[in-house]
Amino acid sequence: MGGRHAVSRLHDLAAHALQVLAPEDAHRATILALRAGLGPRAAHAGLPTRLAGLELPSPIGLAAGFDKNAEVAGAMLAAGFGFVECGTVTPLPQAGNPRPRLFRLGEDRAVINRLGFNNAGLEAFARRLGRRPGGVVGANIGAGKESPDRIGDYVIGLKRLWGLADYFTVNISSPNTPGLRALQTGEALAELVGRIAEAREALPGRAPVFLKVAPDLEARDVEAICEAVAGSGFDAIVVSNTTLARPSGLRSAQAAEAGGLSGAPLMAPSTRLLVQFHQAARGRFALVGVGGIACGADAYAKIRAGAAAVQIYSALVFAGPGLVAAIGRDLAARLKADGFAAVADAVGAR
Repeated sequence: MGGRHAVSRLHDLAAHALQVLAPEDAHRATILALRAGLGPRAAHAGLPTRLAGLELPSPIGLAAGFDKNAEVAGAMLAAGFGFVECGTVTPLPQAGNPRPRLFRLGEDRAVINRLGFNNAGLEAFARRLGRRPGGVVGANIGAGKESPDRIGDYVIGLKRLWGLADYFTVNISSPNTPGLRALQTGEALAELVGRIAEAREALPGRAPVFLKVAPDLEARDVEAICEAVAGSGFDAIVVSNTTLARPSGLRSAQAAEAGGLSGAPLMAPSTRLLVQFHQAARGRFALVGVGGIACGADAYAKIRAGAAAVQIYSALVFAGPGLVAAIGRDLAARLKADGFAAVADAVGAR
């Protein structure tokens, strides 16, 4: 036990040491270290659960954005995540927006990014995903910035990765690809879910499909999105992506940078939105809670608000990889203290 804690502490110290590097350079160094087998090892917290038919050893997942090119899914599963979502991947490689495009807001425990779906493309992603070890790994699929048929890009991603990913997340909520969020409403949303449902129907077997939404939605959009998701046979909604809002009280000098804000300031607004989606979903599909989770109390709040599982990313920037195990232990203790025998028993118990 002591040896494992010592190794975890070393990994956390390394994570803090990376703070001296530019954020994007630090992230790339982390990916290279994980690829070299230098990542942490942690057992799950003994919280098996189900998400849209998927059997998870833990409800704590890694959000998209960390492993854009499906390079380290196995390493992150070994670090204690119950599931890992790779991407966002687009059909063709994209350089993304000009640097600098990633900013740490240390005083606010937050991150701003305007990366713009930078990734190595679908073929490189598919090759790596095909070599991954066991465990639940999802593919977050996106549309190219210059694509003449963005909905078609999602269909291409679904078909190419079918049989390689355990589930798919359709990302129409990034604020860093101009016009992408327009797919969340009206006729565009109806066409999107319809074409994806049609493509999935023609493919062999079955894999769950999720829709990832923005936290900046109007209340009237929530019901419409839920009806579209339920009507198309999608299996879950991921609530939520980064926000364009800048909550009052941000202290960092970089708080005015353009891009999507994630981290601690997103916890409260994304959880309020999660409650709205839980009410509108009426049990017809699952919800995944994302945004601002940095401790077991945060994860527990998302679950009680209606999330069958949660995802984290930004908090790892500040707390290091040992955070995953700490959240799991704390969550398990909170469930037990409140008399819940399983994660599923607490979903929506708020």
